[in-house]
Amino acid sequence: MSTTPVERERPGEIAAGYLAAISLAASSIAVVYRPVRLAPFAILVALVAAGMAGRQSRLPALAVGVATLAWLVGMTIAVLTSRPIY
Repeated sequence: MSTTPVERERPGEIAAGYLAAISLAASSIAVVYRPVRLAPFAILVALVAAGMAGRQSRLPALAVGVATLAWLVGMTIAVLTSRPIY
């Protein structure tokens, strides 16, 4: 009976997953609370996560898109409702 070896993720990919999760959390907060303070941080962390992860990793790529969209939506909401942006 032959078994295939289990492929383990590299430590960099695991760290990229955690960074992407932090970016997603910061992005969701940036939509409702001061987008100029939180969204650039979320975008930067997502870009670092995407750089650390391999090409097959989808979570960091999703985090970059969500962080960018959260910045756009957060800024739009803040401007339309006359709330502080920073």
